[in-house]
Amino acid sequence: MIDADSSRAGRWLRQRRIRIALWLAVFEGIVVAIKGESKWVVAIIAALVLVIYASLRDRLNWDAGRQVLWIVAASQVLALLVAIFAFILESIAVILVVIIAVAALVYLFADLRRH
Repeated sequence: MIDADSSRAGRWLRQRRIRIALWLAVFEGIVVAIKGESKWVVAIIAALVLVIYASLRDRLNWDAGRQVLWIVAASQVLALLVAIFAFILESIAVILVVIIAVAALVYLFADLRRH
């Protein structure tokens, strides 16, 4: 069933919007990783895009425009999730390094007492 308010471009975008949003998020994640942008910058951009999406989605009469707006908002939220996931992995790596360093010190001091 074809939606009465839809356009050919809008229908095309709607069929592919998840795939496009995922690829945009991957691309943005790579750019953020290479450039070393702050995770806070990604969070602020995602929040701004979500505010724009929430304020315009019902007022925008152009179907393709609504789809593009959804794609951009979804890709920003996905990029934010990637940044959060990277932060969690980075934190886990730091914790593991600290645990290994403490274990090495315990081993070295225990070895010092034996000799």
